[in-house]
Amino acid sequence: MIFVTVGSQKFPFDRLIRQVDRMAEDRTITGEVVVQTGHSGYVPRFCRGRAFYDREEFGALLERCDILITHGGAGTMVEAAKRGKRIVAVPRLARYAEHVDDHQLELTGRFHALKLVYACPETEGLAEALRWVRGHRPAPFCSNTEAFLASLDGFLNSL
Repeated sequence: MIFVTVGSQKFPFDRLIRQVDRMAEDRTITGEVVVQTGHSGYVPRFCRGRAFYDREEFGALLERCDILITHGGAGTMVEAAKRGKRIVAVPRLARYAEHVDDHQLELTGRFHALKLVYACPETEGLAEALRWVRGHRPAPFCSNTEAFLASLDGFLNSL
């Protein structure tokens, strides 16, 4: 199953949902596709979904999916990476009025460099991104929380 999530921002992300729906219609994507559409105006016709799922439903969909297609939100990418999911990250871009700036572009690029996601800034590259993630295992997620805490502890002790 492919799970698509666009997060909870008050901006639409029709560009991503339309492309996934087109790909389901023309059978570029086969199998079950579940879409969380958020505040988008476009309603998919060839995928199952709704605006929001509660925390439990979202977690169950994330656990069950083979591939996650997500916006460039850090929380969603980290949660999926911790679960070892194959992830295609499509950042919301300011030029399409999907966000106020392009921080998701930078964030997905960094996650891509760590081999945790396949960054796909333009939806036209989604078919290629899906082919790639199907053939590759993501790098294991490694939190730097302990290193950060050690660094903070060292700094505080130096005061």
